Amino acid sequence: QVQLVETGGGLVQPGGSLRLSCAASGSIFSIDTMRWYRQAPGKQRELVAVIISGGSTGYADSVKGRFTISRDNANKNTVYLQMNSLKPEDTAVYYCNADIRDRGTPTLTRGYWGQGTQVTVSS
Repeated sequence: QVQLVETGGGLVQPGGSLRLSCAASGSIFSIDTMRWYRQAPGKQRELVAVIISGGSTGYADSVKGRFTISRDNANKNTVYLQMNSLKPEDTAVYYCNADIRDRGTPTLTRGYWGQGTQVTVSS
């Protein structure tokens, strides 16, 4: 069984910072691409940031220069999203997503989702 658990959400004032963490656990053989999505009330879920196994990253235009995605150097099963200069429009539930091969079926890649963590940017 593989699980993704996000932590680090909360309430922050405009201009503030938060760091989200997503830890993958369970019977993991390898993790390829990891992503952060977000979904605001009444809107579709959107891709925020992505990091592939080689370390290359990509960002939505709306967060470029403000958000940074990274993977833990010691534990490659953990991904972070550093969010700076937060704006009210960043308010959403943030979800972690990862392409994972489990030990039971190491040739098969499946997509897994975390349960989400709420980020609210408000004064």
